Amino acid sequence: MLITFEGVDLCGKTTQAEILIKRLKDLGYDVVFVREPGGTKISEMIRDILLDLRNLEMDSITELFLFSASRAQLVKEIILPALNSGKIVICDRFYDSTLAYQGYGRGIDIEKIKVINELASSGLVPDVTFLIDIPVDEIYRRKSKVIETGGVKNSTDRMESSGVEFYERVRRGYLEIAKMSERFVVIDGTMGIDEISEKIWSIVFEKLKLQVR
Repeated sequence: MLITFEGVDLCGKTTQAEILIKRLKDLGYDVVFVREPGGTKISEMIRDILLDLRNLEMDSITELFLFSASRAQLVKEIILPALNSGKIVICDRFYDSTLAYQGYGRGIDIEKIKVINELASSGLVPDVTFLIDIPVDEIYRRKSKVIETGGVKNSTDRMESSGVEFYERVRRGYLEIAKMSERFVVIDGTMGIDEISEKIWSIVFEKLKLQVR
């Protein structure tokens, strides 16, 4: 099973992915967790380029191809072998991020991105995608709170420096994408962590039961 988590920065998707992984492992499932961009030696090198604030002049098309290159390496090196060996793969972001950020956010043609996404992902389609949705002002509220409490996320990377209007477009994009696909489950990210995790677990558990049948 391929499970992906999507949403704007600081929506809580990574936390929810980690909770789900623990529950699955506690039941004896073999789980592989990966993040985008990253997950392999080459992909992590690309990640450093993409998030580096010194690269503010990066063109949106360059950005698109770098994200896609990172994904292609991750799929071939980690995701496909794991799925083929019967493991559950959980991705913190996948190609829907590219549609939302580079398509709706940067304004690159959506249909062209879909072609690139299919190539970079080797045609993989997630079994379920959880979109943790939060208002854009919640991003900045959470970031301020993390900084105030001395959290590690006390600096802005290149993507996070794109501004409020950019994030508004990305959020609207995610919601539009979700409307067009039955694999999406949109969850209110302002709910409590436990409430969100229970909703996610109920859906994953049902899918696992269907696999057994």
